[in-house]
Amino acid sequence: MPEAPAWRFEKIIKPMFDIPAPPRILAGGRVLTCRGDEIIEDGFVEIADGGIKAVGRVSDLGDASAERVDCRGKTIMPGLINSHAHLAWDGVHDLARQSLDDPPEISAWKCAGNMLKSLRAGVTLVRDLGMNQSNLFAKQAVEQGIFPGPRLLVTGEAIVQTGGHTYWCCREASGADEMRRAVRDQVKRGADLIKIMASHDTIEFTDAELRAVIDEAHRNGLPITAHATFDAVIKRVAEFGVDVIEHGGSLSDETIQLLLDKDLPIVTTFAPLVMQAQPELARQYDIPEWKIAERRQAVKSRERFDGLVRAAAAGVTIAFGTDAGSPVVGHDIVAPELQFMVELGVKRDNYDALRSATIVAAGVSNLDESLGSLESGKAADIIVIDGDPLADLGALERVEQVYIAGKEMIGAN
Repeated sequence: MPEAPAWRFEKIIKPMFDIPAPPRILAGGRVLTCRGDEIIEDGFVEIADGGIKAVGRVSDLGDASAERVDCRGKTIMPGLINSHAHLAWDGVHDLARQSLDDPPEISAWKCAGNMLKSLRAGVTLVRDLGMNQSNLFAKQAVEQGIFPGPRLLVTGEAIVQTGGHTYWCCREASGADEMRRAVRDQVKRGADLIKIMASHDTIEFTDAELRAVIDEAHRNGLPITAHATFDAVIKRVAEFGVDVIEHGGSLSDETIQLLLDKDLPIVTTFAPLVMQAQPELARQYDIPEWKIAERRQAVKSRERFDGLVRAAAAGVTIAFGTDAGSPVVGHDIVAPELQFMVELGVKRDNYDALRSATIVAAGVSNLDESLGSLESGKAADIIVIDGDPLADLGALERVEQVYIAGKEMIGAN
């Protein structure tokens, strides 16, 4: 593994936010373990030492002495994982102008605010795919107890060819050596994964550049994910060896088979289209009329999603992401993305959609042994919802309790 970032060597005498994690029993609710379609009515989850001690029916609980939290009429399930978000974007303003104009201090405040919004939405892990370097500092703030937030997996700066897609918020590089240097700089600062912008309207990176950036990420023990939005580029990055596809798009049968053969997941991000297709809402964010019309047509016709639907039907792993931070897509937007996944057919029902944001998402980040389902021995990342998301995903807008490693998160309600 690479050398740890400098901040990990700092001595922490005491966290600024030292949140306790006492033993608790969340009891009496409907428990969705997210192991398959398992539902435990009148169930309980016992928390101890930051982990899940036991899960079962209240009738089998016995005389445990821990504090009981009454969850009758509510749903207990794993915390949600947003696998594609941008904490330094506020979901309101133009992306380019924020990237070019926001000073580092404002980016930091936006990260802080968006971490709180994420927690309030039941998101206990955010996979931040970059805008500038602020996500690296957000991770440090959370891990050192400077600010209460979700778990973070961060890229640092996404890597792009010079002048490439969204160059105004990424680390530009040209040539194989610069690509390696760009990766090493993110690694040095503490990145958990590397992201590349592999396409816009055209394919980006030379073969030598693409080969170098992927190899350097893997040499440093980090996964690499690619912004890839149409068939030719998805096929290309899959063949070259990336680990995850972001967004996805048109897909040929040949490319779908390639994804299956390589066991490559796609993190879909429908929320910008879904939210910006609502005229009354979109106009509040100054979305131009031509874009609203374009979004409405896309959502209505659904032709552009055919490849993703066929990929899901074939067995390609599809994980939940929202592109949070995009205009009209706040970091508390969860239900619209999941609802569209079901309506579109990339998820068969509400429980399947919920797994895309829990155990499936944990698997995308190689964390499914410790997160993503309610099982004894896993971390106690748990949310309690007023209502039943199996009947109505809109219930996710009523998250009442949020626990990370058994800690009830400050600012989450």
